[in-house]
Amino acid sequence: MSGRSTQRRSGTETQRVRIGDVARKAGVSISTVSRVVNGVANKVSEETLRHVRAVIADMDYRPARVGRALRTAQTQLVALLIPDTANSFYAAIASSIEAAMSDTGHSMILCNTGEDPEVQDHYLDEMEAHTVRGVALLGAVDSPGLRKMAKRKLPIVFVNRKPPAGIYGPFVGIDNRRAGRDIARHFLERGFRPCAAIHGPLTSSASRERFEGYRDMLKEGGAPLEPRFVRGAQLSMQSGYDNAAALLSDDRKPRAIFCGNDLIAYGAFRRCNELGLKVPDDVALFGFDDNPLNEWIAPWLSTIHVPYAEIGAAVSEEMQRLWQMKTSPKRVATRLLPYQIKLRSST
Repeated sequence: MSGRSTQRRSGTETQRVRIGDVARKAGVSISTVSRVVNGVANKVSEETLRHVRAVIADMDYRPARVGRALRTAQTQLVALLIPDTANSFYAAIASSIEAAMSDTGHSMILCNTGEDPEVQDHYLDEMEAHTVRGVALLGAVDSPGLRKMAKRKLPIVFVNRKPPAGIYGPFVGIDNRRAGRDIARHFLERGFRPCAAIHGPLTSSASRERFEGYRDMLKEGGAPLEPRFVRGAQLSMQSGYDNAAALLSDDRKPRAIFCGNDLIAYGAFRRCNELGLKVPDDVALFGFDDNPLNEWIAPWLSTIHVPYAEIGAAVSEEMQRLWQMKTSPKRVATRLLPYQIKLRSST
């Protein structure tokens, strides 16, 4: 293995710090330094490990990744494909994953798919060409490129949204169906009738399971959803506003609205204000995700808190597990993280 650091100067001559320089100063073999650098120092004593790391830090040595990539067809890069970089909830998850991967010596490339299958496939091709070591898909959509990549050995971790049918790999998220039921139970306990829903795209497992859990619990509680009180929306404020306008246009209005995410709830809240409807006295609103923006612009919003700060560590652990596997996964390994019900003044 060859490598270099930032260049060090001796007089007017610029020299590169190489792995051999580190080995000589540390008084160990080049292979020992290589093991320490690559995190496979299981045959190195703890004392030697600390000593070599101290020399590496003192000499500001950083290994060149190009040689390793050529030999292994891998880099220390991981890719995260995200559906909307403007959504603070997704951005918070991305930050969590980046921090966790950095702790393991990896760098992250962020790609914005816009929920477009063709854009997703373009980035999947690009990331494979960049010989990334793994891909995390936050909000995956079914696409030919995804199915093609899933047949190969490149590790894929699915985040927040389960993989499409027939594609296998670990999933990191929450129990969306159960959370949807919790929202409906809250409405039932408050005696809200009739209830409505502005759900996200049902092609998304997260949006679908949230809505189905909510719908099924209302039915079990004797307050089934009326078809006219169900609206499908995009996960945006504008879509929430437009769909709330349609729901609230008739004389008979819903007493409570479940919104598929917090952005939808923001839009619904604005339309309620324009119509002179008080939240929650006239219309109760319940969101989903607990978007980081809530602290600043919507501290009133009841919502389901998704633990985005903990998602990064879970994704990193699942990626590490995939790297240790000899074959591609043959099933979806579901890793559910705990969520919290945040009851605030909107209900």
